[in-house]
Amino acid sequence: MVSFPIVGDADNAALVAWTTTPWTLPSNLALCVNANLTYAKVKDRTNAAVYIVAESRLGQLPVKVKASGKKQAPSKGSNAEGVQDGLDKESYELLAKIPGSSLVGLKYTPLFYFFMELQETAFRVIADNYVTDDSGTGVVHCAPAFGEDDHRVCLAAGIFETAGLVVAVDDDGCFIEKITDFKGRYVKEADKDIINAVKDKGRLVSKGSIEHSYPFCWRSGTPLIYRAVPSWFVKVEKIKDQLLECTKETYWVPEYVKEKRFHNWLEGARDWAVSRTRFWGTPLPLWMSQDGEEIVVMDSIEKLEKLSGVKVTDLHRHYVDDITIPSKRGPELGVLKRVDDVFDCWFESGSMPYAYIHYPFENKELFEKNFPGNFVAEGLDQTRGWFYTLMVLSTALFGKPAFKNLICNGLVLAEDGKKMSKSKKNYPSPTDLIDEYGADALRLYLINSPVVRAESLRFKRSGVYSVVKDVFLPWYNAYRFFVQNAKRLEVEGLAVFSLIDQASLLKSSNVLDHWINSATESLVSFVQQEMDAYRLYTVVPYLVKYIDNLTNIYVRLNRKRLKGRTGEEDCRISLSTLYHALVTTCVAMAPFTPFFTEVLYQNLRKASNKSEESIHFCKFPSTTGERDERVEQSVNRMMTIIDLARNIRERHNKALKTPLKEMVVVHPDNEFLEDITGKLKEYVMEEINVKTVTPCNDPLVYASLRAEPNFSVLGKRLGKDMGKVSNEVKKMTQEQILSFEESGEITFFGHCLKQDDIKVVRQFKRPENVSEKEIDAAGDGDVLVILDLRADQSLFEAGVAREVVNRIQKLRKTVQLEPSDPVDVYYKSVDHDKNSLGEILNSQVKYIRDALGSPLVPKEMAPIDVVFVGEESHDVHDMSFVIYIARSCPLLSPDLLAHASGNNDHVEALRVYLLSRSLSRLKNQFQAGNGMITVDCIEGYPPINLQLGKHVFLSAGDFYLASGS
Repeated sequence: MVSFPIVGDADNAALVAWTTTPWTLPSNLALCVNANLTYAKVKDRTNAAVYIVAESRLGQLPVKVKASGKKQAPSKGSNAEGVQDGLDKESYELLAKIPGSSLVGLKYTPLFYFFMELQETAFRVIADNYVTDDSGTGVVHCAPAFGEDDHRVCLAAGIFETAGLVVAVDDDGCFIEKITDFKGRYVKEADKDIINAVKDKGRLVSKGSIEHSYPFCWRSGTPLIYRAVPSWFVKVEKIKDQLLECTKETYWVPEYVKEKRFHNWLEGARDWAVSRTRFWGTPLPLWMSQDGEEIVVMDSIEKLEKLSGVKVTDLHRHYVDDITIPSKRGPELGVLKRVDDVFDCWFESGSMPYAYIHYPFENKELFEKNFPGNFVAEGLDQTRGWFYTLMVLSTALFGKPAFKNLICNGLVLAEDGKKMSKSKKNYPSPTDLIDEYGADALRLYLINSPVVRAESLRFKRSGVYSVVKDVFLPWYNAYRFFVQNAKRLEVEGLAVFSLIDQASLLKSSNVLDHWINSATESLVSFVQQEMDAYRLYTVVPYLVKYIDNLTNIYVRLNRKRLKGRTGEEDCRISLSTLYHALVTTCVAMAPFTPFFTEVLYQNLRKASNKSEESIHFCKFPSTTGERDERVEQSVNRMMTIIDLARNIRERHNKALKTPLKEMVVVHPDNEFLEDITGKLKEYVMEEINVKTVTPCNDPLVYASLRAEPNFSVLGKRLGKDMGKVSNEVKKMTQEQILSFEESGEITFFGHCLKQDDIKVVRQFKRPENVSEKEIDAAGDGDVLVILDLRADQSLFEAGVAREVVNRIQKLRKTVQLEPSDPVDVYYKSVDHDKNSLGEILNSQVKYIRDALGSPLVPKEMAPIDVVFVGEESHDVHDMSFVIYIARSCPLLSPDLLAHASGNNDHVEALRVYLLSRSLSRLKNQFQAGNGMITVDCIEGYPPINLQLGKHVFLSAGDFYLASGS
């Protein structure tokens, strides 16, 4: 702290100022106070010095050392009674309280005498509101060459004139000759000597060290100083109102950046210093005479060549700095030379809309048709950078904004919340991330983050992995499932998959076909709507939900159709529907995931007549208006029922493979119940694995109703009536609740309550003499699902069959079989009672065949020369058995011997011949001959006609079914 004695004060009082930059003290020209604050005049009891500081900052005065040698705490501890308003009364005496306005205009004794030529206007007290009472002493020492606020308030108060400002520090950061006591010294190194000089003058009140924020060069790490330099300015203040009007014409995401941050910046906009004292950069096109009276602005190379007579081939400094222009006032006044400065690089960035097409010298029509630009995007820090310079230049030149739409991004920080730094290496390598997860995963992670809402993101590697896991893998699995089953048609000897046109698909009788077509239409419509509004962050959650629906509803519930178990025509319809959904999704998401969608598209386009060689040549899908909100609602209802039923199963550890007898769905709306028990009933039963689904539209049969007030909604609205209204809501009868649900409103004490104001809770009424383990329920809003958890023999057998099928499917994956690989599956019981498992499996033969695509054959039915590719032992419900998988091969019927005239050698030759043939080709040959082929290529034997299903079987499963044993 430094004291500045007031000239002529009766008490010889001195204003006390506080500074963290002692090197600026030799340049002090004024002291600044806040005219609205109250200041205190206090007397130091140890030396009778009188100081003036802000009343609220009295605690900043140094505590004096007592006779005991101990320092007294100014405002805390045992000496609190000696402290008043932050003032240590043992060290200081309060003389008076004075308004800050009374200090304005007072002269004070300079600390140094380097600028005495300004004493007529300088070394006096001025006022400004930038002085606050939350730091320092409420008195600010002003060195106008080294602070923005210092320069502003001193210039406004007439302390100096712009042309008369002397900067006491040179370009190297050293004091100039004028500062005789410290000339040639680097300012930061002179701090200690300046403090000692102030102390020698008797003006040092206190000194110490504090930790505070200070700017450093990010390249060299050296401390920076704020120093006034001569600059060229753009008069932004003159067009401020026009800037605000132009900004209103633009659309920003998020909007608050425009309405708050950018608007506030424009409101306080000052003239823009567009020059920089550097070598590298675009030279300012200003030629000026030595006396500064004549200035020529070069607006083209042609003008410069005409005025200078020099051919200009390059506009860099080392080419144009030596070019001079004769003065219009005559040769005796010399020549005009280019000013030394170059443009602020942000001036060049702000000129982008015009400079990149060399406007106005070229492409004038192109520019005028396309200006303003449709869209720009940059970081939040550019509200005072690029966004600002774009707007300033376009407004000044054309009276309009430079862009129509803008997305403002936040900052991507390290995982610990700190700024990413190359030196600290506190971020994962982008190259490694892309190599591991792909560029699309990184792109989608960022698009789905707070960054696109102008908020900060703590970047996590695990976040990129989650995108792969939750988006790309399910998406790819749906694509792979389609490819596998499209190829399966050809493997099975059927016609190659060909796409059914969209118009025909819309006529499909399958409800899930209608649903996925409508959901795809909704996706396209939503993406288009949100992209038009530049809300990138809403697209990915919707896409994740859509892909989840595609894989877990459409593909999962349509597996039989897609695998051809419900007939070839139905299979082709479902495959074409899935194809349409995949292609449409890829095209809609191509801007977000360009590489992934391109890979999928290049393979998918082979099945259609699409002529576009790349997905990025395709037009964005157009909405056809073929949305069916009713069917979308129906499927959503179905999934609600399925989720509730799964919750009940999980509570009771009942696996989905365990079949249950009955599920009751309770809902007052018949339309809701028709959705569940109509076309979707089959899917509900299969997914929940129940034998029957029973609807019930009377909630009181299975549940009691209870009403509860929604306090979070009603609290503010009802005020003091909340208590009595709440009591009435809780007293509502069953009939009142049902009436409320039907009408949607009820009135208590003059307050009309809607459905959002009251929560209706359904409590399951369990039948008498039935435990929770036997029947249980789960509810969501106005729907209640009840499951009968009791088992019987038929359910037990169905459960065993599901467990066996599950083990077989896992074994197929273990031995790496493709879904289209034809195999025979055998089982062998190893229990004492070998018939029990066989009887159960025989009772479930239809389910097993539908699930596997072929029957489960007893091991003893296997051909002698069968080759097993997989074998596993299992125990299910205390039954032990072994599963075997073998690749399918042709089998000959016992009837063939008679057909071959009893010639065993001929039969053996036929067996060898058939085993040598490709199974798929053999199947195609039978299909081409309507189930009949002629074998006439075996030397020594006559031609013979073989009928499929009578003389020859293409698998052990087919033979087992035909034999009936």
